[in-house]
Amino acid sequence: MNGAKVIYADPRYTATARQADLYMPFVSGSDVAILNGLMQEIIKNGWEDKEFIAKRTKDYEKLKEVVMKDAYSLENVSKISGIPVESLKTAAEWLGTTKPGAILYSMGITQHTVGVDNVKSVANIQMLLGNLGKPGSGVNALRGQNNVQGACDMGALPVVFTAYQKVTDAAVHKKFADAWGFPDGICEPKNGYEVTVMMDVLTDNPGELKCMYIMGENPMLSDPDLNHVRHALESLEFLVVQDIFLTETAEMADVVLPAACYAERNGTQTSTERRVQMWRKAQDPPGEAKEDWQIISELAAKMGYAKQFPYQSAEEIFTEVAAVTPSYHGMNYERLSKPEALHWPCPTLEHPGTPILHKEKFSHPDGLGIFTPIEWKPPAEVPDAEYPFVLTTGRVLWHWHTGSMTRRSATLDAEVPTGWIEINPEDAKALGIKDKEKVRAVTRRGSVEVPAKVTKDIMKGIMFMPFHFAECAANILTNNALDPIAKIPEFKACAVKVEKIMEA
Repeated sequence: MNGAKVIYADPRYTATARQADLYMPFVSGSDVAILNGLMQEIIKNGWEDKEFIAKRTKDYEKLKEVVMKDAYSLENVSKISGIPVESLKTAAEWLGTTKPGAILYSMGITQHTVGVDNVKSVANIQMLLGNLGKPGSGVNALRGQNNVQGACDMGALPVVFTAYQKVTDAAVHKKFADAWGFPDGICEPKNGYEVTVMMDVLTDNPGELKCMYIMGENPMLSDPDLNHVRHALESLEFLVVQDIFLTETAEMADVVLPAACYAERNGTQTSTERRVQMWRKAQDPPGEAKEDWQIISELAAKMGYAKQFPYQSAEEIFTEVAAVTPSYHGMNYERLSKPEALHWPCPTLEHPGTPILHKEKFSHPDGLGIFTPIEWKPPAEVPDAEYPFVLTTGRVLWHWHTGSMTRRSATLDAEVPTGWIEINPEDAKALGIKDKEKVRAVTRRGSVEVPAKVTKDIMKGIMFMPFHFAECAANILTNNALDPIAKIPEFKACAVKVEKIMEA
């Protein structure tokens, strides 16, 4: 409304697309090609920020060697992505001549076997344009849930302690062993498994993992290749699920621990902008439900570790967090109680917090940002004669993730009571499929029967399914191929065919 230009790229014409000044529908999985093509056009026209590149970055020539290849001419990128050349030219010009510029992305960038490449490419173009460390700029990841950033900050990754301190670093390991009171010989400094990797370990190496403790997650609806997930969970000797509702995963558990929801507990959460904010309890949890930290502390005490879990409040836990987490050192409940809260890094009690990262330097030893030349690679599974379309998945406005909360809301569920598969009118006509007709969607992992939604809001050759619905679960179809670094599955692209259901 204040004059900013909005460029929106998505295979679907969403509510955000309707507000955009330039909408670019593209083939899911072509992100790196698009970004390389835009960078080539920016460099050809001299729109790159030469001063920022010279003073704040390194390896620019290595990037340039790749993005200036003929493979990333706008004509070739158009063939890969489906975006018209003129739209790519306009996008490059707007990005190159309008300062500052922000790039915002969500799961559509990361949920690929090249998710890390995609994110690095976004960083490349923003360094090229000098759009880092300034108000209104940056690489802005819109997280899938409200406290994903906080969970990662707290070490909810199998390779780090809090604040991304490496598990395998001997000095870091000793620091946490001393702070937390590790029992002698119990915890060796080695990385664990990502949750997506665990599913493969359960099926490929029987007996290696015997028990799983799942909190607030519903992999029986949210993980890719659900037939594989079911087989994996059935391979466990013991499954514990801690949640606020009896989810599809909890139904498989040996023990279910009822937890308090967000409105029934105190604590903090960290947003995508690194702002650490306080939660304040609005009501008591129902029945026997308890706050997550209480459940874990009581369980630890039963297992003989009461000394290591002496906590009496969420504030006591946060005080420990601040003590062992450099980027949180300067935070306490008194400071966080202010409406603006604090952004990490906040290393001392006098520090005001850091709303904008990278203002003077980047986090590398020499302070320079590193350009990473990246070649485009197609998804792990691409359309062929048998499975001729690309399937992508995602969310809809009315439901949240696996629907364990929103599908229990009569008003929300009434708005969207079932899933569907979106099909472009040209594809539907070729298949002889009509709007609202129930069809069979099939991939190499399985099949589901689902209503067709024939709409021009999805580009030709692409099909879309929301994943909130157990009765037509999109993730029966999705591919569990993983990014080799982040181990995130390729939810956003796999090969699919759609068939009419013939009456007997």
